Amino acid sequence: MSSSRDEAKWNRLAEAMTYFHNHFKHEFNAIYELADGSFAKRGMSLPMYLRLASQLARGLTTHHTIEERYIFPILAKRMTSFKDDEVHLKSHEAIHHGLDELTALIRKWSEEPSKYSPEEMRACLDSWREVLFKHLDQEVQDLSGENMKKYWTLEELERIPI
Repeated sequence: MSSSRDEAKWNRLAEAMTYFHNHFKHEFNAIYELADGSFAKRGMSLPMYLRLASQLARGLTTHHTIEERYIFPILAKRMTSFKDDEVHLKSHEAIHHGLDELTALIRKWSEEPSKYSPEEMRACLDSWREVLFKHLDQEVQDLSGENMKKYWTLEELERIPI
């Protein structure tokens, strides 16, 4: 029987990802909620709101870049879901298609604020929300201690950077 300290070690990657992923969910939901223009009632201008949306796009892009360069290659040695043509990278591609669309809208509305459309913003966010949230949850599940025990020893797991 593993001690609670060992279980914490086994779940280290999942716990770290949970922290980041919950942050992204919170940011996404805030941007979605404020898309109707209610950002103004909270003291935000359109440029401030668009910076918030841009921050989400940059944060997710940075997070995925780090995963793809430094973490997934290690995990992929034993875990097929992290290989180049598998579920997590395919999810990243779908998410980044949505992020590209979001970034284009941010650019458009930054140049022409009078063209801002709450409906267009929400439609954009709706187009990739499901894949984002499903991916964030699935990645944490795949990194859970219970799952990691199938592929790694605790000593090996402790050497995986995060």
